[in-house]
Amino acid sequence: MREVVIAGVGIHPFGRFDYGCREMGEYAARDCLADSGVDPRDIDMVFVANVGAEMAKGHNIMDRVARIGVPIINVEAACASSGSALFMAARLIEGGGADIVLCIGVEKAPKGFIASSGFEPWQIENGLGVNTMYFAIQAQELMDSTDVTLADLADVSVKNHRHAVDNPNAMFRKPISREDVLASRQISPPLTLLMLCAPNEGAAAVLLMSRREARRRGLGDLVTLAGIGLVSRGPDDWFVPAPSYPAQKTSLTSRATALALADAGVSIDAVDFVECQDTDAASELIAYSDLGLCEPGEEAQLLRSGATTIGGRIPVNVSGGLLSKGEPLGASGLGQIHELVEQLRGRSGLRQLDNPKVGLSHVMGAGHNSCVVVVHK
Repeated sequence: MREVVIAGVGIHPFGRFDYGCREMGEYAARDCLADSGVDPRDIDMVFVANVGAEMAKGHNIMDRVARIGVPIINVEAACASSGSALFMAARLIEGGGADIVLCIGVEKAPKGFIASSGFEPWQIENGLGVNTMYFAIQAQELMDSTDVTLADLADVSVKNHRHAVDNPNAMFRKPISREDVLASRQISPPLTLLMLCAPNEGAAAVLLMSRREARRRGLGDLVTLAGIGLVSRGPDDWFVPAPSYPAQKTSLTSRATALALADAGVSIDAVDFVECQDTDAASELIAYSDLGLCEPGEEAQLLRSGATTIGGRIPVNVSGGLLSKGEPLGASGLGQIHELVEQLRGRSGLRQLDNPKVGLSHVMGAGHNSCVVVVHK
């Protein structure tokens, strides 16, 4: 298979704006193309990830960039939408079906809960759609089965908000304290307002290219897309947290991670930093063990050790994560790739890590879907 590289990245800040998906998507796409130096007429295919916009969303965005006449495919897989788009683009290039593929993720989410969850009717009617109750039960299960405390949940949010202070693309850039988090309005016990991310608006774009094409063009400052794993729910993957029923459960994240690491030919020990799905504070802690950063039951220990903060052994969510950036569903996965690439290029300013070599990103989408990506210089 042919080697795939990331030739360019672009981003529209995450937050709330008085314009729509077309404008945000155009901004991210143009930013990405400028970063790569590639003319849009050289693109072979476009994948556009989005959950809530109109039909032909990708076509409407690309019309504002350039009408290039190539296939434009719209992708939806909840929070894993842009990870899914990246997966298809990478496989297409690896197999020789294209040399240059543009991936765009964009979202303009309404405030509040995500109404269209795609879960079973009985689950939604019991209040377990994509809302805070679902994540609260998951947090309760974590606290019941490990030594994770409320203070630990608060400290995840404190860490990520501290990381976001120097991220101009994050929605929330003010540092907060453990006391601030614990005193914020309780939404669904044990989760308070500041332990939850905010669905919001934004866009990100990534331009993938075959290594051969990049060499032919004489492009530099490339980042290798070394491995990618994408999975959906299997027969033993649970999608409803159930602390009262402690059966053995499998993990989509663990399966996607194993695939991505095998694809990249590395172990988790080779990874220098991680961007993971912190829909809520407990979700980040769960990801620690699911990704293999620690053993199950050691999530709180890893956090308390300082290993997951900037300057630690394995910094997690250096961008500020979803807790600080907010989550525009269709764009969040490519937003993570943007952070990984900028860190590997040494262009992250005051939050720049010390010479990272390998980065990993992780998203989880309702339905369920999980995508894990490994990149390196």
